[in-house]
Amino acid sequence: MVTPYTVPYTVQDSDVVVIGSGLAGLMTALHLAPRAVTLLTKTADLPSGSSNHAQGGIAAAVGPGDGPEAHAADTVAAGAGFVNADAALLLAREGAVRVRALLDAGLPFDRAADGAPLLGREAAHCAARIVHAGGDATGPTLVAALAERVRATPSITVETNAFAVDLAVRHGRVCGVLACHPEGWVFHRTPRVVLATGGIGGAFARTTNPPEATGDGLALAARAGATLADVEFVQFHPTALAVDADPAPLLTEALRGAGALLLDGRSRRFMADEHPLAELAPRDVVARAIGARVAAGEAVTLDLRPALAAKPDGFPTVLALCAAHGLDPWKEPMPVAPAAHYHMGGVVTDRLGRTDLDGLWACGEVACTGVHGANRLASNSLLEALVFGARVARDVAERPLPALPPFALPQPPAVAGGVGAALIDAITAEARGTLYQGAGLVRDGAGLRAARQRLDRLAVALDVLRGDGPTDVASVRRWGEARNRLLVGRLVVHAALDRCESRGAHFRTDFPAEDPAAQRHAFTLKDLAGSAGALITQIGTGDAACSIL
Repeated sequence: MVTPYTVPYTVQDSDVVVIGSGLAGLMTALHLAPRAVTLLTKTADLPSGSSNHAQGGIAAAVGPGDGPEAHAADTVAAGAGFVNADAALLLAREGAVRVRALLDAGLPFDRAADGAPLLGREAAHCAARIVHAGGDATGPTLVAALAERVRATPSITVETNAFAVDLAVRHGRVCGVLACHPEGWVFHRTPRVVLATGGIGGAFARTTNPPEATGDGLALAARAGATLADVEFVQFHPTALAVDADPAPLLTEALRGAGALLLDGRSRRFMADEHPLAELAPRDVVARAIGARVAAGEAVTLDLRPALAAKPDGFPTVLALCAAHGLDPWKEPMPVAPAAHYHMGGVVTDRLGRTDLDGLWACGEVACTGVHGANRLASNSLLEALVFGARVARDVAERPLPALPPFALPQPPAVAGGVGAALIDAITAEARGTLYQGAGLVRDGAGLRAARQRLDRLAVALDVLRGDGPTDVASVRRWGEARNRLLVGRLVVHAALDRCESRGAHFRTDFPAEDPAAQRHAFTLKDLAGSAGALITQIGTGDAACSIL
């Protein structure tokens, strides 16, 4: 029911609101059926997010001789000591069940002649356990199939071009979502909100993530007062195509799993000298090895020819990306450089996806479930979306919540238009460059402090760009994404400054060693107002240490 409200917006009552239309959001909405769901996506159509661009597959222990225990052990090893082992085992066990169910349901996974799934191997996995669809088009193939199911489900109302600006919270309880739609401002009054908004790659100048990955969910939760964790851990993909494009085209890790080789400026293979697993070393190791050479002015290339020869029809997406930039991987190696790819941190949840705000759940990349630690294991991200999307849906459906009490409705923000749009774009560009330089692949205290100062100044500059300007979705989205990118950047810098060690995807040249006594960090937005890191809470990696994780 849509109830007319006094200018400037309407109020819409919803049973459940899901924000985001990647794999996690689609899975949550589908598993909530036949319960009524309103799905908000800021994009023009389904699906969206990084899931729709994922070339890699889904890691699952479904092959002969493999098992969830081995998969969980690989996950723990990759996470550099910060993975919750029980959560990793849950992910591996339920993930295998979820993937088998999708296989049995006839989703278009790549299969052998006997119908068994074709399994690939990727970095830091002890076995071939990566299930693919469409070769290197697993993400778009899978989410396209699920998006069709969402469209065909009568209980799901999809609202496209809808930008969620803020959560309404009263007395620690979520009461709704303020969003801008094509028809104007809408307040979605609801006792249940699920964040499935994806990652933060768009906050960095160089990223493999699509334009919509601007950290919206993390920023929404932070402003609402939710607890965040592991925010400093940002995984850079080692092999983004080094061309002038935003986002940077991704050359999937499956290429190295199939035999592609990394070469230095003298066309010599170098990863064997960096790590025993060579090209299949953990992503942070490979990314830093490449990044160090690129920073020194040396070109690094990826020779795809061994992988293409082994699987001539296995990488159609990669071949199309290369061709679009005038490159022929059959003739010569491709130039590569690291780019921001995946966020291990996020909104702290328990194993049902509950946050510490009543009525707010999170799943997918926006959530911090404890399964990734300091460095995500390859192809565990789509698996996490499958597993925790279903878990969130089950808990949302089963958990009773009392009716919302009367409360004052939030007021829409005043958004600058006209010349303000160009200024917002300039602030966004500077913020992305600042974060990439100061809190990118390699960090140090001086660079982080300088980045913090610049981001703080940019946040003030954006805040003063207010006015009675347009309320169209494009203008609100431009302003809102800039606001979210700046907040996300400040959160990353805040957490990175406090972690005085190097671990997993977080590497500081001024603290190059790992601190054996270090713990995971959880904090809220209020901590940014305190002295640098003084209010950050130390949390452990098991249930006994922290009931949230």
